[in-house]
Amino acid sequence: MPRTVLHWFRRDLRLTDNTALQAAAKTAEQVIPVYILSDWKERHDWTGPNRQQFLCGSLASLAKNLETLGSRLIIRCGRADAEIERLVRETQASAVYFNRDYDPYGRAMEPKVRAACTQLGIECHSYQDSVLHEPDAVLTLNAQPYRVFTPYSKNWLALDKIAPQGRVTTLGPKADEKVKSLPLPTLAHWQLPASTAQIPASGERAARDRMQRFIDSGILHRYGQERNIPAGQTTSVLSQDLRHGLISIRELYQQCARALPAEVGTPYLKELAWREFYFAILWFYPNVFDEEFNPDWRGMPWPGSDADFLRWATGTTGFPIVDAGMRQLLQTGLMHNRLRMITAMFLTKDLHCDWRMGEAFFMQQLADGENASNNGGWQWSAGTGADAAPYFRIQNPWLQSARFDPDGVYIKQWVPELKDVPAPLLHEPPKLGLRLAKDYPPPMVDHHTERDRCLAIFAKHKAERS
Repeated sequence: MPRTVLHWFRRDLRLTDNTALQAAAKTAEQVIPVYILSDWKERHDWTGPNRQQFLCGSLASLAKNLETLGSRLIIRCGRADAEIERLVRETQASAVYFNRDYDPYGRAMEPKVRAACTQLGIECHSYQDSVLHEPDAVLTLNAQPYRVFTPYSKNWLALDKIAPQGRVTTLGPKADEKVKSLPLPTLAHWQLPASTAQIPASGERAARDRMQRFIDSGILHRYGQERNIPAGQTTSVLSQDLRHGLISIRELYQQCARALPAEVGTPYLKELAWREFYFAILWFYPNVFDEEFNPDWRGMPWPGSDADFLRWATGTTGFPIVDAGMRQLLQTGLMHNRLRMITAMFLTKDLHCDWRMGEAFFMQQLADGENASNNGGWQWSAGTGADAAPYFRIQNPWLQSARFDPDGVYIKQWVPELKDVPAPLLHEPPKLGLRLAKDYPPPMVDHHTERDRCLAIFAKHKAERS
């Protein structure tokens, strides 16, 4: 049995059902846990204060949990391969263990870490952990990646699922004090401003509590009927926990599948499949970060203005359901999934702004920011993504509002200027020149006019390409 190994924590900030950590604990006398901080400063295209604050809290929780096992979390900063190489030399570790990442950035670092281990003459072990099925495990009969969700999900649901493991109980003695660690990070590490959003409580215990509440309280049972209703809690609110690996996808799937008959539980399990579908899209088509997934729409103009984008981003469009969604995002770092579709489609189809602008803005605000899901959702809403539906699917925000928030409960929660407006008036544009409330702006555009303009932009581009 090797004396000492490293476990490199990444998107798996938990002790329960952590595949690589379990393997390391079973094979070594001493497991040294390490987390390597990124070294960018002030601003990042793919994250912001809310997600980094959630990460900070989760790392602090992980450190405490490791202390209860007699271990300690080593914090380093910089390039993962260089920092791991230094730690191997300092600790005389004979192997490195980690769970694989499916994001292009995390994925690109893995061969560098393996190369460093080879150079050092030690073992390197990587594991499947953050997904139930890796991208190359769900393919068509011709061994090609799926480009549409429905056939992917049928295949995904039919595959056998890996059972969860338990919680590690010992990692052996903690690292010698000569092995230096940076302090637990705060937002100051990245020179970020303080987060003002009321983000969810972080850490493994808080995440597990949320998971059990979702399953035991009846929300899971009602999910198929209520998931599109934004008022109250009608979804799992576990996206940030899955993003940072505070809960295991295997345990979540198993508990949900056991709690409900298949016909009732499938709607939520399909949401887990959507997550892995977008992972697979990003795995096989990493160019989606830079260009439209559907090549028919590459190079199409997006004539929306910066001024229009700013009104959208600040929740002052004059469309109550859109503004409610954006203000929920700004105040909590989260947004109900139905509202993510409504707000994204409004920006791209009504304001004609480039979906990449919205994609980046969401990532800088979301506590649960997941590159794959965020990109997939934005391209779906813009009509450019991995979906069988045509580009002319354009949601009417007034009808969406009437359908999913008929009593205006959600709107009035996030747009208090409208608290005294009768609910029916929230779902139709006010008469020309009037406002719904004194301190609330009139609609910035006419939806029907902009819908026609959007269709014309798409049709013109299509005609020019053919």
